[in-house]
Amino acid sequence: MVVLSIKTTSRTEFVDITSKVQEAIGSAGLTEGLCMLYVPHTTAAITINESADPSVKSDILMVLNEVVPWEAEYRHGEGNSPAHIKSTLVGASELIAVEKGRLVLGTWQGIFFCEFDGPRTRRVQVKVIPA
Repeated sequence: MVVLSIKTTSRTEFVDITSKVQEAIGSAGLTEGLCMLYVPHTTAAITINESADPSVKSDILMVLNEVVPWEAEYRHGEGNSPAHIKSTLVGASELIAVEKGRLVLGTWQGIFFCEFDGPRTRRVQVKVIPA
């Protein structure tokens, strides 16, 4: 398993980690199989979405912040309940096929680490599973 270190700079942000994941696959020598990504944090997530137009990730964050506002009558003492809720909605893992040593993603797709309680230094676990 490879562990990627992700340094975020904002309270909420999407960080494109596609190239880092592809490098991890190359380092592992995986040519055919699966790549499992897991975020071991309760206030962060991982998703696949369009990476060509940066406004897509800002639109997603805008809607998540509207659906789960920072100011509400949350009970969690740390004050970061919205981050926990957003990470639950987006999810902690992704499973991606690998063919000929490359991630099988759509033309416009990228892999995003989703920060909901930053800035922080975070981890993403990359596990390759040969075919």
